[in-house]
Amino acid sequence: MRYFPKAGRYTDTPLPAKGSIGKMYRQMFFHVRQNWKLLLIVCGSIICIALLEFFIPQLTRHTIDHVIPQHRYDWLGWIAAGILGAALMLGIFRFLSSYLMSIIGQRAIYRMRNDLYRHIQSMDIAFFDRNRTGDLMSRVTSDVNMLQQLISSGMISIVTDVVIFFAIAGYMLYTEWQLAAILLATFPFMLLLIRFFGKRLRAAYKKVQESVAKVSNHLQDSLSGIRLVKAFATEEYENSRFSNRNEANMTSNLRASKLSSLFGPLIDQLNYVGLAAVIVFGAWLAMNGRMTTGEIVAFIAYLRLLQNPVRQFSRAMNLVQQSAAAYERIMEIMETKAQVRDSDTAKPLPPIQGRIVFHNVDFAYQEDVPVLKQFSLEIEPGQLTALVGSSGAGKSTIAHLIARLYDPVNGSITIDGHPLREVTTQSLRQQLGIVSQDVILMNGTIRDNIAYGKPDAAEADIIAAAKAANAHEFITSFPKGYDSQVGERGVRLSGGQKQRLSIARAILRNPRLVILDEATSALDTESELLIQEALEKLLSGRTSIVIAHRLSTIQKADRILVLEKGRLLEAGTHEELLRHSGRYRQLYDMQFPQSRKRSEQESAASSSS
Repeated sequence: MRYFPKAGRYTDTPLPAKGSIGKMYRQMFFHVRQNWKLLLIVCGSIICIALLEFFIPQLTRHTIDHVIPQHRYDWLGWIAAGILGAALMLGIFRFLSSYLMSIIGQRAIYRMRNDLYRHIQSMDIAFFDRNRTGDLMSRVTSDVNMLQQLISSGMISIVTDVVIFFAIAGYMLYTEWQLAAILLATFPFMLLLIRFFGKRLRAAYKKVQESVAKVSNHLQDSLSGIRLVKAFATEEYENSRFSNRNEANMTSNLRASKLSSLFGPLIDQLNYVGLAAVIVFGAWLAMNGRMTTGEIVAFIAYLRLLQNPVRQFSRAMNLVQQSAAAYERIMEIMETKAQVRDSDTAKPLPPIQGRIVFHNVDFAYQEDVPVLKQFSLEIEPGQLTALVGSSGAGKSTIAHLIARLYDPVNGSITIDGHPLREVTTQSLRQQLGIVSQDVILMNGTIRDNIAYGKPDAAEADIIAAAKAANAHEFITSFPKGYDSQVGERGVRLSGGQKQRLSIARAILRNPRLVILDEATSALDTESELLIQEALEKLLSGRTSIVIAHRLSTIQKADRILVLEKGRLLEAGTHEELLRHSGRYRQLYDMQFPQSRKRSEQESAASSSS
């Protein structure tokens, strides 16, 4: 099955196989067929172009064979008018076909790029774990642009040349089949050359596209991490790495250019062989009275018209193979199936209370590195549940699974008895509010970022959410207030300010289930106290999951779960776990060594008494 973006569903309709130019064109036709009226006009223009191309050599033949020998001066004006009129009509029809095909091509590329972007947006997080941002950007931009050239200019050129080729070839075979047969004998060799170079050109251009993607990847990484580069003074190191990728791109282009430069002259050589054969054999026929001089001249003109499509096609071969390579890269994405997706029977999740059950769940980001093993857990509705443990214990993984960013390898997860695999992901995530340690802000205004999960929110609600998150004061200190730009990834804000905007965004959404993944880690002590008060009001009466390393932030949790290496070690309240003297007590003593000393002193005093 594959995802059909326009329909918003999965379908069993097969995509064209990789490596087939014919199938690529059929897929292109799928995108252009909606403009069938314009296509009819284009086809009519192409036929008219072929007729006019056929008409002009006939005027030349008539002038040489009849007008000149008969001294028909009265025909000269008509001949000139005929040639100029045909040239004018040729220009009009070429303009029509080219411009209308550009319209068709632009519309097709618009739909194709939208479909590709929708498909990428529909993919799960695992897909983005495997694919680099720069490579995806390259496919959506440069690869699709390459197909745009094929549809807009390449397709019209190829179709026009094919029509003219068969029309002229048919006429030449009809008028002088022997001469035409000698000429056409060179075409099988041309086809062999096209086949030989075609495969190699496509492979070469695919490497070019891949090298472009690597350059894009490096640009995206280095520019987004420019502060790290500046902080460590690694400009020369990054320059060297970019130079290596840029050199690889240059080398790939030179290899493709070498093949292209060799292909064109070989085709031209075969064309000249055909021309020499026509001139020699045609002259022999003329000297024997079987052809007139005008017919020879017209035949040579038709020969040029016949060879032009082949010459043009040899040049268009570069564009076709570049487009085929780009098409393969696009199809690699379009054929990729999301591992997390709605089933055909998925239903919307009704408003939840928040009882979450993990039953014998196995999960791994990498096949041979398990994160959760036979993991079972119950989270009661309306409670604040805290997850603590060492780094890599599986805390954030549990949050990811609840949000269904990933699916478990084995086992099941339910919310209020509804298996997550049987509900739509949109209805699930619309009821979640997630505040993560890695704050992500979009380039835009503060207002846009707070209202990102609820774009139709009223101004009063946005301000109320900002006040609840202790963000209103610093927002209004900016000259433009809520209309202030945050910059790319919130670069114009401090870490604490970004975190508070993230919390305000979650508050505004008014979720039924709240997940806080180290939500207060970037706040200073004063802001943390104010945020904790706001969060207590937000989390009251809701099912809440808090992931924390700082145990001071979760001491009031209804239940604390202690994880280690993907297993649940302990569960209870803060006081219960301290009395248990297990892993939680160890973590607590490491963070609060004075408490451990006091406990040891009390224990020693008790034993001495």
